[in-house]
Amino acid sequence: MKIHLIAVGTRMPGWVETAYEDYAGRMPRECRIQLVEIAVAERGKNADIARLKQAEGEKILKAIPRDSAVIALDENGEALSSKEWSRDMKAWLGSGRDTCLLIGGPDGHAPEVLQRADRRWSLSRLTLPHSMVRVMVAEQLYRAWTLLGNHPYHRA
Repeated sequence: MKIHLIAVGTRMPGWVETAYEDYAGRMPRECRIQLVEIAVAERGKNADIARLKQAEGEKILKAIPRDSAVIALDENGEALSSKEWSRDMKAWLGSGRDTCLLIGGPDGHAPEVLQRADRRWSLSRLTLPHSMVRVMVAEQLYRAWTLLGNHPYHRA
């Protein structure tokens, strides 16, 4: 099983790439995270945001591997605890299907992306820096993995 992290945004700051790679690199072979970056649609002064979200959404949808479970990260999604992420990861491993976690662009996901998603998760009620989301997702995936193995990383 692979976890595909499909994220709108390229050319992240060095600290983001370092932190992401650190957590992603800790994942075991049977549960690897594969990052797929989608370029942000160019936003100008009078940009048509709906059209830009649509363009980003089309690229996201094309990047989703066939027969994958899909979770859109969305501010209006369900807020889960780390233990609930772990429970869901256990189900993913048991299903044999790849899982995709989708990070939208600066203006969120296109409606078609949200319709395609099997679930919607929220990372927080806070507004987070866009670049920070991929780091938080990788860390929570690693935390979920350690919870499954009773590793001492998670102390709650």
